[in-house]
Amino acid sequence: MSHVHTVVIAWLLCLSAPMAQADAPASTLQASVDRTRVNTGETVELTLESDDATLFGKPDMSALGTDFEVRDTRQLNSLTTLEGNVHATTRWLITLMPRRSGSIEIPPLKLGELISQPIALQVVEVEPSAQSQDQKLAPVFMEASLDQDTVYVQAQAVLTVRIYHSVSLFDDSNLTPLQVPDTRIEKLGDTRTYEKQINGIRHGVIEMRYALYPQQSGDMTLPAQEFSATMVQDVPQVSQAAATSQPAVATSPKPGKLMRVISDPLPLKVKPQPVHYPANTPWLPARSISLSEGWSPDPAHTRIGDSLTRTLMVKAEGLSSAQLPPLPATEVSALRRYPDQPRLSNQANERGLVGSREEREALVPNRPGAIEIPAVDLVWWNTLEDHLEHSALPARTLQVSINPALSVDMPVSDDSGLTAIGAPVWPWQLSTVLLSFSTLLGFGLWWRARWQPALTRVAQAGPSPRTVLDDLKRASLANDPQATRQALDAWARQQPETLADMAARFVPLSDALDGLNGALYSETGTLWLGEDLWKAVKALPAVEKPVDPNGGESLPPLYPK
Repeated sequence: MSHVHTVVIAWLLCLSAPMAQADAPASTLQASVDRTRVNTGETVELTLESDDATLFGKPDMSALGTDFEVRDTRQLNSLTTLEGNVHATTRWLITLMPRRSGSIEIPPLKLGELISQPIALQVVEVEPSAQSQDQKLAPVFMEASLDQDTVYVQAQAVLTVRIYHSVSLFDDSNLTPLQVPDTRIEKLGDTRTYEKQINGIRHGVIEMRYALYPQQSGDMTLPAQEFSATMVQDVPQVSQAAATSQPAVATSPKPGKLMRVISDPLPLKVKPQPVHYPANTPWLPARSISLSEGWSPDPAHTRIGDSLTRTLMVKAEGLSSAQLPPLPATEVSALRRYPDQPRLSNQANERGLVGSREEREALVPNRPGAIEIPAVDLVWWNTLEDHLEHSALPARTLQVSINPALSVDMPVSDDSGLTAIGAPVWPWQLSTVLLSFSTLLGFGLWWRARWQPALTRVAQAGPSPRTVLDDLKRASLANDPQATRQALDAWARQQPETLADMAARFVPLSDALDGLNGALYSETGTLWLGEDLWKAVKALPAVEKPVDPNGGESLPPLYPK
């Protein structure tokens, strides 16, 4: 029996192993680099990451030997716990130096059964800088450069500051803060560190990048930057060997001297806004601007009272999000608009800053038929090609159908009075006869009703006005917008006029309804307080009765003499 049990258990384990592997998420080998554009002689750091804890060894890097020199390889293991789930991550940091300039592809690397994706790299051949040979031979030197020497006012210029050091430095390094008069400064990402080969000597590089936005036109000069740090110096130390009494030479670090290096000041010419740029239009100098639109849900099937979320997104390469103006609002009389707060974000890339602005608004149709949404046109100046451009969204037509759930509150337009010219006469004659007959019948019923009791009790259908009013009070004071809307519709059906008419003649009720609709259709999720709506309903004045010009009421007395 024990042998049979052993065979059965082994068979079950063989079946469960493939099932467990199928249920487990597939592991991947993700590849990324710290930058995709480098200069000749500079290194780039390749990162391979996997969440498979069973991987051992290191990736096969033989495919890199053709275009790259592998300088260093490090492995980092991390273990994190989130909500009771343990997540293991293994990273390989590989320092590469390209062997040639141009477009180079980092090939896929293999680790066990996993293969990484290829990455395109652009290696730029740089010309020798104007720095003297003596400065390049110094253990620490510094350079600053601009991506262009002429920009428009409020346009972007990218400043790059690099510190080169062929010796080790202590952690007391310091760079003077960048301060440029009449200029907005945005730091582009974190500080980068890599290596570069200069005159056959390996140098460490510390790189900082800034986006500059001059606020005034004219000639300006970027001030020199100063970098200071303490060098680590290894000096020989002589010690006597106890056994041989022969001197032995060793090295030990000692506090080095403080080094200070200064970059050259940089001239920058700032051009004014072009004369032929449209007046009363926000000045937007950028490399490129894109404008996009999104709808949720699909507006193809829209009914009265449905909430549509329209999202407008503008992205500008070369501008920060703070420079992007608000987009035109959807001002259409047939749509109630409830805007959200705009979302601003910045993203740094190799060419500078990319600012984005996202605006969302809830649109609620209040009538059926075709509703025209106007086009959106954004005027900007293309700094790359130096001319005026437009980014536009075309106009859109919404086809809105009737919502049966809201048909009680919707006014019905009467277009039946239009009569085609040349129509036959007999339908009018027939309608006149019917009207005369109905008038006589109504007069007879009125004459008969004069002799009936003044009040006739009728059995009430549906909830009483007091019950409906109590429901409205309970829902509004509970701050429940959905229940308040249902109770408000039930209460309005028992009134002598529509909800829209009551809001039109009583401003507090109109304001309270706007707040209720904002809570129902907006996506901000703010808390709605219904006390103002309940107070407005209680304070609603009654409908004034028509008054006779002679001072008496226009209606006949209840008990005629």
